[in-house]
Amino acid sequence: MDKQRLILVVLTVLPLAAACGTDKAGSGSVGAEKPVTGVHWTVDSVTVAGKTHKAPEGANVEMKDGKAAGNYGCNHFNAKVTTAEDGTLRLSHATTTRMACEKPVMTFERTLADTLVGGALKTAVTDDHLTLTTASGDTVRLTESPEAAESTG
Repeated sequence: MDKQRLILVVLTVLPLAAACGTDKAGSGSVGAEKPVTGVHWTVDSVTVAGKTHKAPEGANVEMKDGKAAGNYGCNHFNAKVTTAEDGTLRLSHATTTRMACEKPVMTFERTLADTLVGGALKTAVTDDHLTLTTASGDTVRLTESPEAAESTG
């Protein structure tokens, strides 16, 4: 009977101990968080001052090796990416192509560009979704895409 209790205790405690071993300090979650860099992200929407703007097809970004490249919806862009110790990231020194596009797309591009390079962005990854949040609460919502990095221009 004692041997059965010992086995029961081990089988109950062992999975809990293993889960605790993968907890990132201060993360509040179990398991490793999915990376933000090295992933091709499709832009879903931008919410600024409480108004959500749906992204045009083709809007995307990929960040790796201290650089970001992507498409605002019509025009391609490149920027420098820096990551702070608190986990926020910042896009700066952005350059973009200057193609003329339909007015709704151009309006979205300006909104997205201003949000991405406007300051520090807090990152939150849930499954295959990334949310970038500004200090004022504006957000960019993205979804991981299997598209190749070459498509970001």
